[in-house]
Amino acid sequence: MTQRSNSLISVQDFFQHYSEIVAAIVCAVLVFMGWVCLQIGCMGLAFLALPIAYIIGGYGSAKDGLTTLVEEKQFDVDLLMIVAALGAAFLGVWKQDYSLIIDGGILILIFALSSGLESIAMKHTERNIEKLMELTPDTARVINNQQEQQIQINQLNIGDIILVKPGERIPTDAMILSGNSSINQAAITGESMPVDKTVGDEVFAGTLNGNGVLQLKVNQHPESSLIQRVIKLVEQAQTEAPPSQQFMEKFERSYAKVIILTGLGLAILPPLFLGWDWETTIYRALIFLVVASPCALLASIMPTLLSGIANGARHGILFKNGAQLEKIGRIKAIAFDKTGTLTTGKLNIVDIIPVAGISETELLQLAVAVESVSEHPIGQAITQFALEKNIPRITAINVATQIGEGIIGKVDENHIFVGKLEWIYQHNIEVIPELVEISDHLETDGKTVVWVA
Repeated sequence: MTQRSNSLISVQDFFQHYSEIVAAIVCAVLVFMGWVCLQIGCMGLAFLALPIAYIIGGYGSAKDGLTTLVEEKQFDVDLLMIVAALGAAFLGVWKQDYSLIIDGGILILIFALSSGLESIAMKHTERNIEKLMELTPDTARVINNQQEQQIQINQLNIGDIILVKPGERIPTDAMILSGNSSINQAAITGESMPVDKTVGDEVFAGTLNGNGVLQLKVNQHPESSLIQRVIKLVEQAQTEAPPSQQFMEKFERSYAKVIILTGLGLAILPPLFLGWDWETTIYRALIFLVVASPCALLASIMPTLLSGIANGARHGILFKNGAQLEKIGRIKAIAFDKTGTLTTGKLNIVDIIPVAGISETELLQLAVAVESVSEHPIGQAITQFALEKNIPRITAINVATQIGEGIIGKVDENHIFVGKLEWIYQHNIEVIPELVEISDHLETDGKTVVWVA
């Protein structure tokens, strides 16, 4: 009973959230059904399906158009579209050219689809905002009089001391008081590699702590954190119309007013001044309204931009608003602050340079022995490469991570160091000069060099 009840609620939520696209789909099915029925001569069913399609697909536009007319005393493109569609249907019945009824249905369908796609894009953007909000934990571990206490994020004050353990997300923007760790800032800055942080460095809410234990001092209110500012910018993007949309909104009001008044003029004035009969006059006025409806142009801008913003957010790219997204089309050059190489952030082993009579397999075995317990992306890449090559595993003991430097362990009474060259030097390990030259060339090519000693 509970399972069925939950499924009913989910179906209700779907129709509630996506009512516009559902209406557009139903309208499309009914218009197609009406067209098929007209082709095979099933007139009764056609004249049942098509009016329902008009009502379901055109309800939203008719409501918006009439609301604008009543409350703002303005014509808009929604009202123009409804008048044009009804005019097409009237012409079809009048001249018994029932394909015109299909044309009116398609006109309504275009606007219904545009509205539905816009609502989907808005929902996607809302979901991406929710995902951003989920990056920050609901509570923080505050240290007060040497005691730990879990409190809600919104209860944090400037100056509070919070504790963040390995693998936890940082609850708010803060400064490191004690400890050091590698912080994964990909969710905020897009950097694929963790950034080493130590005492005095700033850390951001929503970023992921590595292996270190950190004591942080809150230096601003949680609602002013970087991630909260990003969320506000994305929310503003939903309400701020880009220049093209602003222009079209101004244009459509004037355009709709001119077209409707011109249509009325064409329906009334020719019989009075040109001697036209009323049937021909009204027929031509309706044709004018149908032809003058700019449905595709006016219905295309905002759904496209909202879809682009939502799609970008889903892939970790945040646009301040639609205006910034529009500017991309005018970009002629992009400058990247990189060492000559653009990467996807996925690390792979590309070169192995063994020395001192050690084979590649032995070198990998020693590296994996200590890196297999590491959560650092470089360590995981080395371990994954060894798995793919079916390298036999050996075990290291007393493995310890030196944050920002490397990792050390013991294999068969030998200490194994895996890390940066400077760290290797600190342990008074002799390094062949030719290897340093090779390392410099590899780093110039944009590669990250890891030393094993």
